[in-house]
Amino acid sequence: MYRFLKYFKNKYILTGSLFLFYMLFLEEVDIFAITRQRIKYNSLKQEKEDASQKLFETQEMLEQLNQLSAIERFAREVKFFKKDDEDIFIIVEEE
Repeated sequence: MYRFLKYFKNKYILTGSLFLFYMLFLEEVDIFAITRQRIKYNSLKQEKEDASQKLFETQEMLEQLNQLSAIERFAREVKFFKKDDEDIFIIVEEE
């Protein structure tokens, strides 16, 4: 313990240590704020990639729906539309 105290008697080491402590923990942009911002940045970057993927899938689906038969197939499979004289049975498998 006394070995470390003799280093802090030097005014330059003491001033540097206090400055380092202030910059890491007490400043407005401290190490914790930087870490929180980095985590938030990474999550926003992931959300952007997910949104880009969904946009790409939607654009491909719109290109496929340019034909009348594709629109009818989409309406029947995804939206469960039916003609007037038809009955639709939805089968759900339980695990």
